[in-house]
Amino acid sequence: MPRYLVRRLGQALLVVAGVIVLTFAVMRLVPGDPAVAFAGPKATPEELAAARLRFGLDDAIPVQLWNYVRDLVTGDWGTSLRTRQPVRDDLLLAFPASLELVGTALLIAIAVGIPVGVLAARYKTKFPDFGVRITSMLAVSVPVFWLGLAMQTVFASNLGWFPIAGEYDGTLDTTSPLTLWTNITLVDALITGNWPILTSTLEHLVLPALVVAAYPTGVIAQMTRAALIEESGQDHARLERALGFGETSILTRFALRPALNPVLSLIALVFAYAIVNGFLVEAVFNWPGLGRYAVQSISSRDTPAIAGVTLLVAMVYVLANLIVDLLQGVVDPRARAR
Repeated sequence: MPRYLVRRLGQALLVVAGVIVLTFAVMRLVPGDPAVAFAGPKATPEELAAARLRFGLDDAIPVQLWNYVRDLVTGDWGTSLRTRQPVRDDLLLAFPASLELVGTALLIAIAVGIPVGVLAARYKTKFPDFGVRITSMLAVSVPVFWLGLAMQTVFASNLGWFPIAGEYDGTLDTTSPLTLWTNITLVDALITGNWPILTSTLEHLVLPALVVAAYPTGVIAQMTRAALIEESGQDHARLERALGFGETSILTRFALRPALNPVLSLIALVFAYAIVNGFLVEAVFNWPGLGRYAVQSISSRDTPAIAGVTLLVAMVYVLANLIVDLLQGVVDPRARAR
């Protein structure tokens, strides 16, 4: 296990290093002068020179890359040209809301997708299987922004069951102010016993979380079904049938654990995809996360902020893959030999 862990950590570090170099290259290829964006279009030559000196824009490219990597390692992710605040601080404020949304959506996807996939595999070629396959295909195919608008129209505007947008009712900041510990509203409200904000956040979270969960749920259900059907055709499954075990018992007791190996790999992929999809959903539901921050940064050509968002998403993706690789080693010891 230690060798397996070291190997996976080495691969993760190489990927992060590649993302850092690619991010730096994209920052230098984006049209526009960061010094002008920071100092303003009416800046004097002296102000522009000071801005170029501050960002090291007059240094050679290798020197700029070295300074960029050094600053990242020491925790300096640059200064936002739009907010004039450290990018790291902006991300620490925006990312928890995105993590709250995507994390909830992924929990829904796993809780629904795996049992539904088991159901489809148990009744292969029958009506439940047909219904699961059609529904999962629709969940994978429907654009998230259209689904978000449809959910808002039906369940928020017409039926009035849920709030239409936002993370929680803003008036609660006055009547029930929240003490921040993690910047994740649900967690902080639960820790501090702030039930009004907890209830309001759960109400606001339902629709966007279901929208983000649609694609991962469909993919996980399809993968679980395919993996279980393949596993149920192996020699061990035939032996279990000969010993008198029923199909449900074979799928849940013997086939499910090895079938989870490809499903775990898929979860890391859909997690990263859910973060990107979450950007669109956050725009539809006015959710105060990375999506809104990224859109504002792109519209103002805030290259340090754009680079920060890109690097953070890449690091989260690499971390998710690393966690899944370690879980695969626990679920299936054969994975450690790869």
